[in-house]
Amino acid sequence: VAQAYVNQRKLDHEVKTLQAQAAQFAKQTGQWITMVENFNQALKEIGDVENWARSIEMDMRTIATALEYVYKGQLQPSCS
Repeated sequence: VAQAYVNQRKLDHEVKTLQAQAAQFAKQTGQWITMVENFNQALKEIGDVENWARSIEMDMRTIATALEYVYKGQLQPSCS
């Protein structure tokens, strides 16, 4: 009976230790998940900026081409 009592106390101690470690692991896992979600959001924002920059670049090229076309048209002598 004494041995069973000692074994039960050891088991109780091990259970408490395991519960504490599981709680710490859950907390750390939650922190990792938050970090990964923040990283994913940052990547999305970078992609948004990249798409915005491409759009602006295309608009600027269109404007530059139009201005060049108008400028060249003004240099040609009129045939009237």
